[in-house]
Amino acid sequence: MNRITATYEIESPVGIAKAAEVMAGEQSTGTFGKIALETDELRARCAAQIDELTITGTRPRASLPSRFSSETYERGMATISWPLDNLGTSLPNLLSTIAGNLFELAEVSAIRLTDISLPKVFADTNPGPAFGVDGTRAAIGGHKGPMIGTIIKPCVGLSPSETAGLVQTLLDAGIDFIKDDELQANGPHCPFPERVAKVMGVINDHAERTGKRVMYAFNITDEIDQMRRNLDLLSEYQATCAMVCMSSVGITGLRAVRNHSPHVIHGHRAGWGLFSRSPDIGISFPVWQQLWRLAGADHLHVNGLASKFTEPDTVVAESARSVQEPIFNNGGPAYSAMPVYSSAQTIWQIAPARALLGNDDFLFCAGGGIMSHPEGPGAGVVALRQAADAARNGVDIKEYAREHPELQAAVDTFPETRVALKGSVPNR
Repeated sequence: MNRITATYEIESPVGIAKAAEVMAGEQSTGTFGKIALETDELRARCAAQIDELTITGTRPRASLPSRFSSETYERGMATISWPLDNLGTSLPNLLSTIAGNLFELAEVSAIRLTDISLPKVFADTNPGPAFGVDGTRAAIGGHKGPMIGTIIKPCVGLSPSETAGLVQTLLDAGIDFIKDDELQANGPHCPFPERVAKVMGVINDHAERTGKRVMYAFNITDEIDQMRRNLDLLSEYQATCAMVCMSSVGITGLRAVRNHSPHVIHGHRAGWGLFSRSPDIGISFPVWQQLWRLAGADHLHVNGLASKFTEPDTVVAESARSVQEPIFNNGGPAYSAMPVYSSAQTIWQIAPARALLGNDDFLFCAGGGIMSHPEGPGAGVVALRQAADAARNGVDIKEYAREHPELQAAVDTFPETRVALKGSVPNR
């Protein structure tokens, strides 16, 4: 059946049944009062319907400011669905439907959009990732194992020449992937055209000498017309990857990049905490990543295990898995993308990162975990590869390190990190 389904965790001073009824009406045929043209026939065709309600508890006070008040606030889950004919397969209009005015309704004192289910007809008009995992591996020469990457640091302040100098160091270290920081775009101290020219100069030279083409994700985030010009410049210099801050450019901006780009699209989720940090309002990553994949992202940041950010490891695990899961339950293209782990990652997080996915189809970005290795960044990259080998072979990392000096030095240098996943074995 061609219906769009969304699930919400809600809290309400009027009860979740009434709140869900208001939500369904607000987001389809209804308004605050009865209108003549809202006929029974029209409602039968176009009204959203409540598919399921589950009460999970009550609270003595409102979680968010609310114009309505009550002695108790009922909490629960509401699943609502819409006929596809209401909006078609437009992603911006889908977002307006499932995440529009309902966040402002007085009948809800908490609301989080936690899941969506889309009919496979969305694949007819939304292209999905052009490269995904296989295309990314092919772009750097058929790489096996997890991709080892890093981020240009300091985030901003380096000139194009200084950036290229650091890139050369990382190329010599044997890195697979390098990215601009999301704060580095096209500022006067490091103009985008000059940065592309300098960086691709050393990357192309390295590829000619070694046969390995390292992937560099240039931050093209800008107005749509400028992003197209940025993509054309990347093509001119044989670059293979464009980075986009997805919340900054929106679904339409990301889709415009996908339509114009012959490059891998590295999706950065800068600003993610706005949608995720509160348990009482927001949109979950499993929802957003479906929209981003449909719009064309090949890589998607999912945070890192035991990272510097606030998300618990269980949420990071759910996010990473969701990126590799099929979007459509009833067939259609998988649109699988590559999850990107980052933020305070070292040799200790590779094994649990791999274990929760059950494969090596991920990008593991480490800054200090590479640059702070006591024997230099080259040894830092080698140590991460050795940690990945140990994980793949089911060998304890400390045992494996005894015969691998780069890994041993990393084990001795970086404090052991405990990943908070049920049943996880951090060192395997």
